[in-house]
Amino acid sequence: MSASHETTIPVRVYYEDTDAGGIVYHANYLKFAERGRTEFLRTLGVGQTALRAETGLGFAVANLTIDYRRPAVLDDDLIIRTVVEKVRRASIDFVQTVERGAETLTRLTVRVACIDQDGRPTRMPGSLIDIAAKSTP
Repeated sequence: MSASHETTIPVRVYYEDTDAGGIVYHANYLKFAERGRTEFLRTLGVGQTALRAETGLGFAVANLTIDYRRPAVLDDDLIIRTVVEKVRRASIDFVQTVERGAETLTRLTVRVACIDQDGRPTRMPGSLIDIAAKSTP
């Protein structure tokens, strides 16, 4: 793994992802991005189910900005690209794009906070900070 790490996952647009006009419904980009972040962590060896079972910790979106540039449509083959922008003691900032070929359709900046079993923000274990920090540019 290089100093910077990214993951890409493929997503095909199905009828259920679209509105009556065949365009991806805006909220579904959030679902695509969630899958991308989950797979990103998995490639670093961090499974969210195991993290919760072993430490009682999880992640919740604390802040999200989304820039819709072009619509995705029914039957599109998309790529969800995920990179870490910054790691803090209790949160991780991701930049994600939804791409169709060479075209970026949507760009998201997402801050996820580490939370305890009661949903309160808490520090991430040092090992998790180290893993995430190694993936930053």
